[in-house]
Amino acid sequence: MTALSSTIRKITESTPAHRDRAVDGLRALALLSVPTGHWLLGGFTLGSDGGLRNASPLSAFGGLAPLSWVLQMLGVFFLVGGYASALSYRRHRGRPGEWIKGRLERLGRPVLGVAAVWAPLLLLLHHGFGVPVATLHTASTLVVQPLWFVGVYAVITALTPYCLAATRRLGAWAAAPLLGSVAVVDLLRYGPYSDAMPSWLSVLNLLPGWMFAYQLGTGWAERRIGRREGLVLLIGGAALFAALVFVFAYPASMVGVPGEARTNSHPPSLLVLALAAAQSGAAILLRDRLARVLDRPALWALVVVVNLSAMTILCWHQTAMLAAAIPASFAGPVAGLTTAPVTAGWIAARLAWLPLFALLLIGIARFARRLETPWTGTGTARRVMAVLLASGFAVFALA
Repeated sequence: MTALSSTIRKITESTPAHRDRAVDGLRALALLSVPTGHWLLGGFTLGSDGGLRNASPLSAFGGLAPLSWVLQMLGVFFLVGGYASALSYRRHRGRPGEWIKGRLERLGRPVLGVAAVWAPLLLLLHHGFGVPVATLHTASTLVVQPLWFVGVYAVITALTPYCLAATRRLGAWAAAPLLGSVAVVDLLRYGPYSDAMPSWLSVLNLLPGWMFAYQLGTGWAERRIGRREGLVLLIGGAALFAALVFVFAYPASMVGVPGEARTNSHPPSLLVLALAAAQSGAAILLRDRLARVLDRPALWALVVVVNLSAMTILCWHQTAMLAAAIPASFAGPVAGLTTAPVTAGWIAARLAWLPLFALLLIGIARFARRLETPWTGTGTARRVMAVLLASGFAVFALA
């Protein structure tokens, strides 16, 4: 307890007075929602070959869909990302290329690291421990699942100068064309002429769909979006969300459900933007209150630790769950872990497993955090090997 108190005190004392604690708190909250959502809404079934396959409790419990509205906080993550990037870019004005390069390296190192580690791990699990190929494919899918988000975030980050230019020209309305673009694509793919539309049409929503909240974040940082606009976003987003679900029959779940023909998040539908607008509005309105809450040293220290481990949490939280599920698959059906998520008992058992997943992630983070730091001491041969291993894993995962 003495060591913990000392650490909390050091973190508090080293925090600059100008640090925006509310924004950091929102980022930490959005970060923690990612593993929580995947751990709660992602399950497995155990095949006759002993292999694990993905399943979801949402298939059996459609009433849990509102839980995904709370746990799907990517809108807040992109909002805060746009806010922080705008401030950081302003400090590097005159050196845009250097700023973008630094940001992309920070995002790319952990992704390359987790993929490079999993490549030999797949071979070890299969040939050393006899893990079925079905389990390896399931594991690869889960590991890759959050990495697409990092790729999209990297592209949007590189577009920060254009987002700022749009904000300075259009103010709070800079995000409106992105909303309109997604609405048009949704009308084409879900409207009366949807049968005549090409299957790739939905991909057009990928960039504007996730860029929407990021653009709002740059407007927030440039003080073109304040409490009044936040209230409009909250009310308007909530109203649009309700209309899309109850009038236009959009799927209620914010995450994909096995067996469902439509999904809201891959790529994002208009419902994702409606939720992002409502969440962004709430975040802007609650900013001052959250800042006061985070004046408490213990809470602030937790926020700092989470933010310092952001990429580790995103890249490795699925590995933590697999570290429990793969060994359990050899023991047969284990409630809440390798049994089908079709009963209320599964939900209770999965909740009991969450602390173990968290502890495993903390243990993995002690190793994985090194992959986030600059690879200054890594030779060319090792870097090439890491790229080759990561490429091999990507081929296997996406096959």
